[in-house]
Amino acid sequence: MMKLKIKTGDTVRIVAGDHKGVEGKVVTVDREKNKAIVEGANMVSKHEKPSANNPQGGIVKKEAPLHISNLSLIDPKSGETTKVGYEVRDGKKVRFSKKSNEVI
Repeated sequence: MMKLKIKTGDTVRIVAGDHKGVEGKVVTVDREKNKAIVEGANMVSKHEKPSANNPQGGIVKKEAPLHISNLSLIDPKSGETTKVGYEVRDGKKVRFSKKSNEVI
């Protein structure tokens, strides 16, 4: 498995594909498939059978996973996309923004 630089809860911008430019919060990350689900992006229509949770059934809109390579982390300070670096600060390994050098 590859080390991923995007984690659940991060704010990201989609940099490639049909939904390029859309920003949102990462809901889940699948490390085995290198995919993430971004809130409000890459919406697909899914047909659902009637069940106890959804007795009516029908067509439901939901987010589909995107490949991690198509996402870029947004720097909380400047609001621009940034690369992520790792270093040890005060004896702890932390992620930091390479643009602003701030801890994420």
